[in-house]
Amino acid sequence: MLPRTHCGDFTVMHIGQTVRLNGWTQTNRDHGGVVFLDVRDRSGLVQVVVHPDTPEMHKLAHAMRQQDVIEVVGEVIARSEATVNGNIPTGEIEVKATDIVVLNGSETPPFMIDDDCDTSEQVRLEYRYLDLRRPKMQRFMELRHRVTHAARNYLDSQKFLEIETPILNKSTPEGARDYLVPSRVYPGSFYALPQSPQIFKQLLMVAGMDRYYQIARCFRDEDLRADRQPEFTQVDIELSFADQDEVMAVAEGLLRSMFDAGVGIRLPEEFPRITYHEAMDRFGLDRPDIRFGLEHVNVTELMKKVDFKVFRDPADNGGLIKVMRVPDGAAKLSRKQIDDYTKFVSIYGARGLAWIKVNDKSNLAAGLQSPIVKFLPEDVLAELLEASEAENGDLLFFGAGDTNIVNDALGHLRVKMGHDLDLIAENDHRFVWVVDFPMFAWNADEKRPEALHHPFTAPHEDELHKLESDPLNICSQAYDLVWNGTEIGGGSIRIHKPEVQARVFRTLCISDEEADEKFGFLVRALKYGAPPHGGLAFGLDRVLALMAGVDSIRDVIAFPKTQKAADPMSDAPSEVADAQWKELGLRKRPTIKES
Repeated sequence: MLPRTHCGDFTVMHIGQTVRLNGWTQTNRDHGGVVFLDVRDRSGLVQVVVHPDTPEMHKLAHAMRQQDVIEVVGEVIARSEATVNGNIPTGEIEVKATDIVVLNGSETPPFMIDDDCDTSEQVRLEYRYLDLRRPKMQRFMELRHRVTHAARNYLDSQKFLEIETPILNKSTPEGARDYLVPSRVYPGSFYALPQSPQIFKQLLMVAGMDRYYQIARCFRDEDLRADRQPEFTQVDIELSFADQDEVMAVAEGLLRSMFDAGVGIRLPEEFPRITYHEAMDRFGLDRPDIRFGLEHVNVTELMKKVDFKVFRDPADNGGLIKVMRVPDGAAKLSRKQIDDYTKFVSIYGARGLAWIKVNDKSNLAAGLQSPIVKFLPEDVLAELLEASEAENGDLLFFGAGDTNIVNDALGHLRVKMGHDLDLIAENDHRFVWVVDFPMFAWNADEKRPEALHHPFTAPHEDELHKLESDPLNICSQAYDLVWNGTEIGGGSIRIHKPEVQARVFRTLCISDEEADEKFGFLVRALKYGAPPHGGLAFGLDRVLALMAGVDSIRDVIAFPKTQKAADPMSDAPSEVADAQWKELGLRKRPTIKES
């Protein structure tokens, strides 16, 4: 039998050769008795021509249906100059068939198997095996393979060991709801699917594995959106005897290898760093997009000089007032657009969006246009223009109120305006590390501190003394990597001393008994010579979606779930037989009949 040649591999070098190819029929065209078949496999598409001088084969080709699986034997010939197709790599040749075998027929597919498919995502997910035949989806799967392969090669070159961690484990609080798996052997007890390999990778450091990595499957039962799935994949790493700089350097090298393999882009040798507080102050978000300006200016102290209640009250009571300058915004934005932005910030809890148009900054009385100008003294207006570096034609937007709401609203407004005003270069790739996150945030509902990342994150050594007295003003050794405004990875240096871990648990109002119940195996391990260690995880699906230029990570996962955490193809989740409930020692909740 002739060796198989993949459809996309044919070139003019094959002209005159007898070849065998396999694939799916993409189209069937009859041009004056000559039948042309476009045949596709994962490598690409090639044109097969069948002449009427072979009646049986010609009849078969004429009856061929879209997506029939066929085998073709034939001679590679050159296309005439007039019929060369420059849009495909195989466009200079065609295969003149001498034999065709239908290996399997196909029913009419529910949608066109091409990149112009306009059917709904729900239908594409129901027939995902057909959706994955589309060239674009196959490119995405190839991208995933290249990037994952590059990650493994890089980490292997850095002497990391790939080690798998358990999928069935103990349920521990990590921020999202666990997926639980009932145990048949231990009725009434449950395993939990891992939200991350966090505890086990720390145990591997205690075990002396030194450098660990895993392309890890993770599971979280949380509200879904375009960049979240019930099951997702992390490129997970952990290093012993490493400080923050070393972990970040390895992460940068890993990302450079992934980008080079995935999209052929050479990233810079070092990424800039900003602190969490600087990110919030300048951009309002802890995942700043640094490709454009529109940075915020804090004018809280200045507004303590005014009587305008909207600004004065938050200034005097621990709130925040910020201004964001939009260059040439006075001319670019209509009053309706300003009103639309006011509605936009209300999504994030803002009660309004004050603004000033700077028509002539040399004339404070008449050159500033806004309903609020009359409430601000001229000396304050002058300082405001200086602080914001405003020029004639600019528009100033203000956020005032609760600190979190102001940052959230003005931060998201900045991003929206960056897109609306075309301030973002499409092919600009900007990375920034955000470091020195607060170790704790205040949980107002439970009236206690909670870990901003997770309870195993180490504080800075010189701030340990504040752990009991001033925990909300401690910075952790945590770091996130942000790409064009999207957090793609994060990690921290971990607590390796059992006495420090115990103090952190107490600060989180976790009793010694509760800590032993939930994290006892980790706490015990730290007592046996745990080395200093730290690590990081990249969200592989999120990185791939950004590389591919798609909005949803579902496009770069072979078999994803819908936004309702369901799989319309396999009909999961589904009911199970009563016998399985009985085996597990569980009882169904009775169905409540509607009256």
